[in-house]
Amino acid sequence: MTREAVPWDSPGPLSGPIGVPLVDLLDRVLATGVVVSGDLVIAIADVPLVRVSLHALLSSVNERVPAPWPDSGPL
Repeated sequence: MTREAVPWDSPGPLSGPIGVPLVDLLDRVLATGVVVSGDLVIAIADVPLVRVSLHALLSSVNERVPAPWPDSGPL
């Protein structure tokens, strides 16, 4: 089975699915979890003025897995 590149300016519909459907990708990400992290630094003349860090964990909630906190949680 050979795969051909699909032109972006194709006038007709595509024949069959290409890649992974978004629903399957989202299901796999939520089942296993994913960590998103990034840094944003605002600088003028190579002098950093503001730094913003983002760290987020995306995962699904499951009733069968107990919470790691002894009480209701950190909030």
